Amino acid sequence: MPRFYHLQSERLETYRLFEEGHEAYLRTGPHYDFDHYKQLVHEITQAFCGISKEVLELKGKLHHEFDRPDLSEHIEKLQCKEKQKLELTARLQLARQRAQDHPEDEDCQEKIQEIKHEIIKNKEALSEIMQDFKYDSEECD
Repeated sequence: MPRFYHLQSERLETYRLFEEGHEAYLRTGPHYDFDHYKQLVHEITQAFCGISKEVLELKGKLHHEFDRPDLSEHIEKLQCKEKQKLELTARLQLARQRAQDHPEDEDCQEKIQEIKHEIIKNKEALSEIMQDFKYDSEECD
């Protein structure tokens, strides 16, 4: 399963780039360089699609070629949580921009904290799924 772990670390790296790119975008405010950011989002989306496609291929192999529906199910759960993490990340970025554009609006800060809390819960769930996958995949060694 080394490829699977490699893909997960690629995913983390992609998130890091996405975060850095968004911070750079916020620094261009109040007249945001949206074209540059749009290009970044496009590249990030392509990277995530490529990773997901490969993860889903591995999921299929685990289920059909290696007769490991348990591992395949972990990947299914993982993909679902990763999708949620990406949606939360996008919501957080929008909330950060809104807070920057409206510093007087306290609701913006509350919203950011709310989303950050959801992201923490999401990361905990992802970590748990990865641990289950690792445990179950080592059983067969």
